[in-house]
Amino acid sequence: MEVYHFYSGGKDSSLSAYILEKMGYDVKLITVNFGLLDSWRYAKETAERLGFKHEVVFLDKIILEKAMEMCIKDGHPNNAIQFIHERALEEIAKRENVERISDGTRRDDRVPLLDQRKTRSLEDRFKVQYIRPLLGLGYKTIRELTEKLFVVEVKESEELEKSDYEVELRHLLREKGIDPLTIFPRRHYQSRVLGWRLGEPF
Repeated sequence: MEVYHFYSGGKDSSLSAYILEKMGYDVKLITVNFGLLDSWRYAKETAERLGFKHEVVFLDKIILEKAMEMCIKDGHPNNAIQFIHERALEEIAKRENVERISDGTRRDDRVPLLDQRKTRSLEDRFKVQYIRPLLGLGYKTIRELTEKLFVVEVKESEELEKSDYEVELRHLLREKGIDPLTIFPRRHYQSRVLGWRLGEPF
C-alpha cells in the first residue's frame, strides 16, 4: 500500500510519515518545488536521515506567481499557501497509479487545511484516498511525540533552512522588490527535523 506523503522536513510532516509507516504503508515522501531555489534539498537530507524514499516534484512557476499576487492583494499569506497546497495535492493525485496521498496537516491548522467538502471533492475527482494522520492531534500532543522521536531545530521562518512552500514564495516577493515581512508574520517560528533522537525506531 503505497502512499505519497507531502514532506517539508518539519516536525508535522515527519511525525505523519512515522505514523504512516507504523500503520503499514509504503511511504514515499514528496517535496514540492518551483525551480527557483534548491530548498528541496533540506527535506531530502532529512528524509535520508530518517530512512524514507524521497522525490522532488517540480510544479509550474505560474502557480507560485499567482500565489504571490494573492499575497500582495490580501496583505497576508494564508490564501496563497492554501492555493499552492491544493494545486500540489491535485498534481500528485492525478498521476497514474497514485491511489493514496497524505500530508501533515493537524487539528489546529488554519492553512493549509482542506475542509470536508474539499476533501471529498479531491478524493472523488481523482479517485484517491487522502490520509491525514495528525488531523485529530493538537499542538501539545504533537510536540510531545516529536520531542521524543526526533532531534528538532526551531528558528524564525526567515532564518530556518527549510523546504516548505513559503521559501520560494518569500524569494519571489523579494525578486519583485517586496519585503516578505510586510506580508508574513515577523515572529513566526518553524521547525526542521535533523534526525532520530535515539536511532531509527522501526
